[in-house]
This record gives sequence, C-alpha cells and structure tokens, in this order.
Amino acid sequence: TGAVSSLQRQMEIQESKLRRIRSEKEMLQKQLREQEVQLQAMSDQFFSLTEEQKQEEMMVMLAEENRNLQQVVMEQESQLDEQNKLISELQETISQLRAEVVTTRLNLLEQKQAQKEIQSQAEALQHKELQTRVALERISTKFERYRNKIIQATFSMEGVRDPLGELTDEEVLEAMQKIFNERTEFQQMLKNKGSR
Repeated sequence: TGAVSSLQRQMEIQESKLRRIRSEKEMLQKQLREQEVQLQAMSDQFFSLTEEQKQEEMMVMLAEENRNLQQVVMEQESQLDEQNKLISELQETISQLRAEVVTTRLNLLEQKQAQKEIQSQAEALQHKELQTRVALERISTKFERYRNKIIQATFSMEGVRDPLGELTDEEVLEAMQKIFNERTEFQQMLKNKGSR
C-alpha cells in the first residue's frame, strides 16, 4: 500500500509538471501568433506607403524588426521543441508509473489471496490436529482398558503369581505366551491319552 501511494504521488507530480509545461507551451504559441500578426501588420503598412523616403525608413525598420522577430521565433520554436520533448518524456514516465501502480496492486491482491489460502490451510490443519488428538486419546483409553483386561485375565489364572509392580508390555506378553504354551502342552497330552 505504501508503494502504491508513493507511485501515485510521483504520478501526480509528473502530471502537474506536464500541465504546467503544456500551459507554457500554449503561452509561447500565443506569443508566436501575436508576433506573426505584428509582422504581417508591418508588412501591410510597408506596402501601403507611397513616398520613397518613408519606404526607405520603413524598409530599415522592417528589416530590423524582421531580424528581431526571426530571432524570437527561433528561440520560441527551440523552447517548443524542448517542451515537446519534455512532454513526451513526462508522458512516458506517467505511463510507467501507472503500469507500476497496476503491477503493485496486482501483487498486493495475489499476496492477500495467498495469505487467505495459508490461513485457511492453517485452520484446516489445526482442526485436523484436534481431531487426531481426540482420536488418539480415545484409542489410548481403549488400549489401556484392553491391556488392563489382559493383565487381569492373565494373572487371575490358577498357578500364576501376582505381579510385584507395574508390568511392562513385554512382561505381559511373556506371561500370556507361557499360559498359551502350557495350554498347548496340556491339549497335546490329552490327545495322546485319548489315542491310547
């Protein structure tokens, strides 16, 4: 936003310069037209004279005035050329500034859109994280209940000693494996007796 404001201020300054130069150009063109009118009036006055002396005086005066006017015209034309060149440069600068303003605004819109998307993704991730935590707590609770049931079933059997302290998962598995092996041996023994 600061970049856009800065570019707009530069553009306003350049447009103000352009208006001032155009005004000066119009004034110079007006002066040039006035000089041309004056020169034409003097030429008309010269051709209306009939007396030889007045014609000679007028010729000298007209020649001097003509030189002065030509000098003024040349200077004004030179100034006009410079101002036209400056106007072209200012118009080009203004066009560039406008293009930069448009580009900067587009970049800002893209950044805002990207920020919205990132925020939306962050919110979705937070929601997913919350769901995962809830599911994990539910699974952990179920697992703990299941584990307690296994321990209770394993160590409530006849001939199995009660645990001295808190059991690890490996100890529970060893106790279950031991019971499984004993039952398998017992079943095998019953089969053998039945076959005999």
